[in-house]
Amino acid sequence: DGACRIPELINKAMELKFPAMAMTDHGNLFGAVEFYETCMKRGIKPIIGIEAYIAPGSRTDRTASGIKESNAHLVLLAKDEEGYANLLQLVTMSYLEGFYYRPRIDKDALQRHGKGLLALTSCLKGILNVHLTQDQVDHARRTLDDFIQLLGRDNVYVELQHHGLPLEAKVRPMLLQLANDAGVKVVATNDVHYLESAHAQAHDVLMAIQTQTTVDDPHRLRYERPEFYLKSADQMKELFRDIPQAVASTIEIADRCNLEMEFGKPHLPNFPPPEGIAQEQFLRQLCAEGLARRYTTADEALHQRLERELGVIQQAGYTSYFLIVWDCVRLAKEQRIPVGPGRGSAAGSLVSYCLAITDIDPMKYDLLFERFLNPQRVTLPDIDIDFCYKRRPEVIEYVIKKYGQNCVAQIITFGTMQAKAVVRDVGRAMKMPYAEADRLAKLIPNELDMTLSRALTNVPELGQMYRTNEQVRALMDTAMVLEGLTRHASTHAAGIAIADRPLDRYMPLFKTSEGQITTGFDMTAIEHLGLLKIDLLGLRTLTVLEEAVEL
Repeated sequence: DGACRIPELINKAMELKFPAMAMTDHGNLFGAVEFYETCMKRGIKPIIGIEAYIAPGSRTDRTASGIKESNAHLVLLAKDEEGYANLLQLVTMSYLEGFYYRPRIDKDALQRHGKGLLALTSCLKGILNVHLTQDQVDHARRTLDDFIQLLGRDNVYVELQHHGLPLEAKVRPMLLQLANDAGVKVVATNDVHYLESAHAQAHDVLMAIQTQTTVDDPHRLRYERPEFYLKSADQMKELFRDIPQAVASTIEIADRCNLEMEFGKPHLPNFPPPEGIAQEQFLRQLCAEGLARRYTTADEALHQRLERELGVIQQAGYTSYFLIVWDCVRLAKEQRIPVGPGRGSAAGSLVSYCLAITDIDPMKYDLLFERFLNPQRVTLPDIDIDFCYKRRPEVIEYVIKKYGQNCVAQIITFGTMQAKAVVRDVGRAMKMPYAEADRLAKLIPNELDMTLSRALTNVPELGQMYRTNEQVRALMDTAMVLEGLTRHASTHAAGIAIADRPLDRYMPLFKTSEGQITTGFDMTAIEHLGLLKIDLLGLRTLTVLEEAVEL
């Protein structure tokens, strides 16, 4: 329910001269790597956290009456690497063990994975306010005491918010009293769901899209006031002028959170070579056998090219990577699972050709190895392999058995609200007749990376409608605010992540609505973390060809 894109969010934070920013999405860490890297590039300290859902009892309980509505919020921030590692565990548990309408944790999970974390008591849906809004002060006091016992008195802050809501005004003095009685500090926070106050209407439309309703539905989820935007320090000081200590706590928390994430260091799984032979020696042996098989006569140029490639691969530490890919292709061919001849820059590698990963001779076509793996700019190579669509799962199952269920998962991907789709979505939410919204969407060119602003500039008819039709202008202005936001999570069509240790040591895990366990980071984040990503594509064409041969 947020309408902030990370680059624009950080740009605004720089304008406001913020020293630090915390990202606390509901129950997930999907954007943590992008947020961290963008903040570091722009000189802002990134604080990684979540706004967790706390189950009223056990996270595994899915039977209690009213349980859908009773998951209270709790903000958890990573103080250091230990805290971040515990966040990964908590998010993984919330999806794999606690999911019921929402990814939920419980007090037992926090007891096991609470070290290195700071807790803030969250918004009106927070662990204290769910009681205080119903005048259950004793319940709130006991709840606060529970979390102090779990995380330590110094690690719990009572959170105060000021968005002009009557309920906030009601609970603020109660929260101050609770904090004072318990001997914990209060902190002023701002619940940011969009960047500018002017974006409140676009955010309202987003809420209607996400809940599959329309803006005029009186029963849908909505925010009462246009105050959930990124406010300046001066604005926050003014709002909390009577409680200056709450504003001071924000700097204290920022100083206490010092997570340093590690990027670029490879964490490749170890391919087990035959007993008594080293990995590098085994790869050389396979390449020598492949060279003899591929070429009737191998001249000096061939040997030099092979040696040069093997040297780069060994120096970069990617021996295991090539053996893993070779092993997948070998299995498929032995099991008569149709495999493609190779695609992309991998076809420029003689090593790939000798290992039968690819079937295109790079020497014959003068293909460049450097386009695939460059010794001057060493990044993980990218080999895409096509398998028969029907039998691809057999290859994935083999990889899971070989490297361990905890160390292998398919990769998550995020669907975003692209130009045409966002126009249709916004039109539906704003109750524009479908034919009209569809006509607008069809005017947007089918070009790569097309944006609404480019379409308005490049398509005269669309620009004319925008200037002369008030309803079209309102729709397009709203759509431009929402364009590019993440709409949903699903499983990537090809990507598989394999690690040297259980994946939840490096990232949270996620479970799709179909029950498929995937990584909680997308392929870009996985690459930046130095984890192995292999693209095992299921190609229907190979299936059709195989069936034709059988017929």
